[in-house]
Amino acid sequence: MKLKPLADRVIIRPTAAEETTINGIIIPDSAKEKPLKGTVIAVGNGTKDEEMVLAEGNEVYYGKYAGTELEVDGEKVLVMRQNEVLAIIEK
Repeated sequence: MKLKPLADRVIIRPTAAEETTINGIIIPDSAKEKPLKGTVIAVGNGTKDEEMVLAEGNEVYYGKYAGTELEVDGEKVLVMRQNEVLAIIEK
């Protein structure tokens, strides 16, 4: 299934949380912080008041409680408005 976000929304694939160990103890996934970084995989067309500045492939930071989590073809993605994205990571 392919999703096309509407208006000023974007679809983001969250970056996988890194495995953490403390003194040889592995922290389980359920105790890890939600990732705040991801890759834009689809963008809407924007609105007449707000043009779309994000593009597919941009790596971004977003707010801790931003977006709505969906599962598409077994993969978890986030759908959020462009203004919920905090910054583009430039390399």
